[in-house]
Amino acid sequence: MKPRKLKISMQNGTHVSVKNLNFSFPLQEPVLRGVDLDIKPGEKVGIIGPNGSGKTTLFLLLAGILAPDSGSLSVLDSPVITGSFNSNLGFVFQNPDDQLFCPTVRDDLAFGLLNLGYSKEEADSMIDTYLTRMDLSDLAERPPHNLSGGEKRMISIAGVIIMNPTVVMLDEPESSLDSRARRQLIEFLRNSGETLLIASHDLEFLLETCERTALLDNGRICTDGLSRRIMGDEPLMNSHGFEKPHSLVPHVEPHHSI
Repeated sequence: MKPRKLKISMQNGTHVSVKNLNFSFPLQEPVLRGVDLDIKPGEKVGIIGPNGSGKTTLFLLLAGILAPDSGSLSVLDSPVITGSFNSNLGFVFQNPDDQLFCPTVRDDLAFGLLNLGYSKEEADSMIDTYLTRMDLSDLAERPPHNLSGGEKRMISIAGVIIMNPTVVMLDEPESSLDSRARRQLIEFLRNSGETLLIASHDLEFLLETCERTALLDNGRICTDGLSRRIMGDEPLMNSHGFEKPHSLVPHVEPHHSI
């Protein structure tokens, strides 16, 4: 059976467009207040901000899981419709247990592919390729609930990327990863062809994966631009509860003496 998935690539315009977005949960203060954000094809954009600033909420709105109070959202020039599935948009949840639910890792990775119209043979071939590429082949027949936190994280990322979305949103993707897996994920994302939005508190991780960063605080985009410029602005970082990344601090003296 031929797959029904059609990946769209746009060389002009935007892959993600957010205009004057407002959202609040019932009986609570607004979470997002007039957010504007445009992401061009192929961009890798970090989203930073303190806890409660609205990063995850923004992703849930773009994924159509939540409905905005006002404003507009579009992905690949198509309006986001709350409650609908968009095969060109992938979302890696902050908690992998919200994403993994099948008896084995292979079953979990096959679920989306089979629903997109791939045959079992095609799905198995793609799964083997991706697991090898991500050095996860030994996990194929394991139950997801028996995996470590880092292994669950990597499998949840593989489960989204394998469906060949054009735009991928990743919420704290480096969480629970050891140094080796973290480096592996950095290289994987840097070589990825998808348009990426990555929400993270790990500024060093974002410096290595995203050339552009948007700072979200108090429900608003406070600044948006080159990652090194924004994160290298120490007064700006301090005013929003961050420290300037260590890699951007000049090392006048060696850290250790022998």
